[in-house]
Amino acid sequence: NMLHVLSIYLHVSLIKENLRVEIRQLQTQNEAQTAKLRELEVQKTEVDNLKQQLQAHTAELITIQDRTNVTENQVETLKRDGEAKQVAFSASLLASGSGYVGPFNTQTALVFRHVVTNIGNAYNPNTGFFIAPVRGAYHFEFYIGAHGHNSHPSGAALFKNGEHIFIAYEHQTNGYGSSANGATLLLEVGDVVFLRQYQNTRIYDNGNHHSTFSGHLLFTM
Repeated sequence: NMLHVLSIYLHVSLIKENLRVEIRQLQTQNEAQTAKLRELEVQKTEVDNLKQQLQAHTAELITIQDRTNVTENQVETLKRDGEAKQVAFSASLLASGSGYVGPFNTQTALVFRHVVTNIGNAYNPNTGFFIAPVRGAYHFEFYIGAHGHNSHPSGAALFKNGEHIFIAYEHQTNGYGSSANGATLLLEVGDVVFLRQYQNTRIYDNGNHHSTFSGHLLFTM
């Protein structure tokens, strides 16, 4: 019986020892898993921080892009304003050769075809129209001449849109006569300024460019 009891005791002791070994192994594994969990939590925290940083950088980039767009628009606006402020033209009546325009039975728009200067391209040599590209004060002057004639004077009037502004008019029977006038006008964008030849008048021009129309922007408003 003693041997049997001793055998049972040894068997139980072995089982206890095995259990203690397994428990230690489980504790070790548990500690390892706990350490991994802590590491994962740290990594998750780092990932969350990186996400926040990325969102902050993205927002900053969007802000920078918006500022860049605003700056580019400002540059374009300044460029357009600078170009608009550079407006000046001068043209004489005939594109080439010499001769008269008129007389006509009614007032007729004059087209000054020989362009000397057209900074800003606000003057159109095909229509004779100057179209204001920007709101501002403009100055215009015109010189109208012809050789004397008993029946036909020389004359032209400056018009703003449909409004008669000033006239240059001369009538003599011999020799060469010339008249001139000028005006400073406040123009809105798109206003049209041009000259109309008076009825029953004639206007002379040649390679010396006697009859001319000029204008330029004084300042924007």
